[in-house]
Amino acid sequence: MYVNILNKKVAVCTLGCKVNQYESDSMMDILKKNGCEIVPFSQFADVYIVNTCSVTNMAERKSRQMLHRAKKKNPEAVIVAAGCYVQAAEEALAKDLGIDILIGNNCKKDVARILSEYYEDTSMHEVVIDINHTNEYEEMTLVKPNERCRAYVKVQDGCNNFCTYCIIPYTRGRIRSRKLADVVREVEGLAVEGVQEVVITGINLSSYEDEDGASLLMLLQAVAKVNGIKRIRMGSLEPRVITEEFLDGITALDKVCPHFHLSLQSACNETLKRMNRKYTIEEYMEKCEMIRKAYDRPAIATDVIVGFPGETEEEFATTVANLEKLNLYEMHVFKYSKRSGTIAATMEHQVSDAVKEKRSNVLLELTANQKAAFEAQFSGELLPVLMEEYDCIDKDGKPAYVMKGHTDRYILVKQETTREVCEQSVNTFVDILYRPEKSK
Repeated sequence: MYVNILNKKVAVCTLGCKVNQYESDSMMDILKKNGCEIVPFSQFADVYIVNTCSVTNMAERKSRQMLHRAKKKNPEAVIVAAGCYVQAAEEALAKDLGIDILIGNNCKKDVARILSEYYEDTSMHEVVIDINHTNEYEEMTLVKPNERCRAYVKVQDGCNNFCTYCIIPYTRGRIRSRKLADVVREVEGLAVEGVQEVVITGINLSSYEDEDGASLLMLLQAVAKVNGIKRIRMGSLEPRVITEEFLDGITALDKVCPHFHLSLQSACNETLKRMNRKYTIEEYMEKCEMIRKAYDRPAIATDVIVGFPGETEEEFATTVANLEKLNLYEMHVFKYSKRSGTIAATMEHQVSDAVKEKRSNVLLELTANQKAAFEAQFSGELLPVLMEEYDCIDKDGKPAYVMKGHTDRYILVKQETTREVCEQSVNTFVDILYRPEKSK
């Protein structure tokens, strides 16, 4: 234990992906073990840590805003920038007088030691490795997640895809995987703490293969054997991982949810080619059909970028038509944003913001309608819901209590009941007669 950080109040802000959330939760665990008190980011703290994101220029701007916001909360606080933005812009951040410590990827596990060394010598501290020349998997262990009943479990880091719009291979390095035995050990500990649902995640989860040759399927089979874990979800998957063998394996595991995030980005082959994606829309459709044959009404979600350089009206029309055919449960729609350091940022025929906005609105309306139709299929069915939390709301001037949770297909369910029932139901499964909300 590092004595000079005992009783320090630490606030952590997480930007970006599920992997970042896992690493933030792990850093908080490490700091708590070393006697720190974790407080909300909105409160006064001795140390503010911003676990940054660099996936777009907007994400970097948000990272800077949160770092400067922390300094305003307490000008005397130690300000720590960690993660992907540090890897992408170390030199620029080192010149920012408001930031005291830079922690790159693969170094977050050392956060307690780094803080302790800073309090011994309050000069600018930079702990950033050349992430593109390491094969080391940064071993971190989550003991208690922020959410009581669900936990993210990171099993893989890095990416070798080099999509033309993406900076992640440069900020996260090459693919590397965690030992299967270490993953199982962590999940067993989380189960003891009352976690009932785990989300297996990574930067490029589909590439998981540990040093002993264990595959993603083998990892899921091992996690499914852990007592106390009732549900297993997976983070974003590449289409190539969906094979008959993989589907046969996971359908034999009752704990794996029929809920898939299958990476897409565009539903037009010409656009996919410029993105350097390694599949065609026809192959993607085939993978979706394979999932639908394997599962009853699976929830398939994806990400779609609109306004990618060179995306013509004809290409966008093709994307819309194919997305209508795919009829996915949910699409996360992103307007293409230039990211310096990527090939796409220098491509010709950049699309205007006005066109991006128009195209985004088209897909947002499409996904809202498709999501509502998907959820309507379950109206009147008794669905097991893992109740995660409850809220007190105002109803006709009186307090009312609403408990909330998700089905195995990640449909959000809300039910109004008494405070006592809410308190008893948190982190338990409740069978609910599902009625879609009218607003949907």
